[in-house]
Amino acid sequence: MIHVAWLGKKSPFCGNVTYGLNTTHALKSRGYGVSFIHFDTPATGQFGLAEPQGRQPVTPSGSFSGDSHAQLADERAATDPSRANPAADVALPYLVKSQVYTIPSPGAQRELRESLERLQPDLVHASLTLSPLDFRLPELCQQLGLPLVATFHPAFDASLRNLASGTQQLTYQLYARSLARFDRVIIFSELQAEVLERLGVSAERLAVIPNGVDPQLWCPAETQPSAAFPELRERFRGQRVFLYMGRLSTEKNVEALLKAWRLVRPAGCVLVIVGDGPLLGALQAGREEADVVWWGYESRLEVRVALQQIAEVFLLPSLVEGLSLALLEAMASGTACVATDAGADGEVLEGGAGIVMRTQGVTTQLRTLLPVLRDQPVLTAELGLRARRRVLERYTLANNIDAVEQLYAEVLAADQLPLSRASNSGNSRQRPRVG
Repeated sequence: MIHVAWLGKKSPFCGNVTYGLNTTHALKSRGYGVSFIHFDTPATGQFGLAEPQGRQPVTPSGSFSGDSHAQLADERAATDPSRANPAADVALPYLVKSQVYTIPSPGAQRELRESLERLQPDLVHASLTLSPLDFRLPELCQQLGLPLVATFHPAFDASLRNLASGTQQLTYQLYARSLARFDRVIIFSELQAEVLERLGVSAERLAVIPNGVDPQLWCPAETQPSAAFPELRERFRGQRVFLYMGRLSTEKNVEALLKAWRLVRPAGCVLVIVGDGPLLGALQAGREEADVVWWGYESRLEVRVALQQIAEVFLLPSLVEGLSLALLEAMASGTACVATDAGADGEVLEGGAGIVMRTQGVTTQLRTLLPVLRDQPVLTAELGLRARRRVLERYTLANNIDAVEQLYAEVLAADQLPLSRASNSGNSRQRPRVG
């Protein structure tokens, strides 16, 4: 049995949390031993604090996207020490933890080293948390003789292809030198790979392994309706549902979607906005609108599945993204999808699997698209079929884990070669790509 030390996050909710819970649960189901090392116990003392996280209730399934009830045990173990296996779950102290970044306490690196020495894993997989500790991992693992794999999550937009200025570019530049010292780095798209190669990370170090979802869980109602589907069908009877599901924050660009919706007001349609975030109050602006439903944060998996099943169109107007799990869930559910080309989302929908918008001028583009989507139900039905077909071809969780397993095997095999960890030369492996 291969023993993986997984370094990642279990809270607060974000895509990194979902990715870590999904992947580690799937690896366990395939017989891997997994020790989950994460920032959990706040450091005490004058400067020890946890950053306010807003309304972040514990959810039955562990996150907002792409999870399953089988992950409940993982989350309970993360929040209740009595449920956790001390050998499998390690909490590192931190000073500040948010959805975006983590600042570890001064003793976190020592505790990580001691944990790895005690656990003696076959390899370390770091789902990078935007933490200063990320940059120390290559040296630490080399000292311990442990192969090191990373998953690099930061969102990006199409302008990064030309290395345009911006926060995302700065993040990629900051990490590039360190990523070049990992044995392998998992990213979600070819565009990400291009950017990192330009910044000096060799192609042999990069592995394009897109996110994946479970198409048996996220499926059309005709295939397997969620337990909550009948109730939602009754609630929205006579209305065609257009859905946004995600955080309400600046980078998600929900304001542009709302502007277009309020200008068009498509007859017989309702916009359902599922999620919470710092812009909730500003976006609502005290309005009561019959055709806009502010659903709020939804913790129940069966309701989230039913919302995707009841929706005719899923809308994602983001300015920056990685690879949206909510988008993949909508596609797997047979929902027509409209998204910007932020991050890898454009790659996912290209070739007719959905409608791709530019990140600039989203309101103008939606003013044109919304009436078409309203008037052409045959079009939305066809887009839904194509979207699910694309997921089945390229973006299933099983395919994702197959590729991760292959990568682990390559890394472990290379680790047995003389001087393989001391030099990049002689490595002829090609960058793997699912689908």
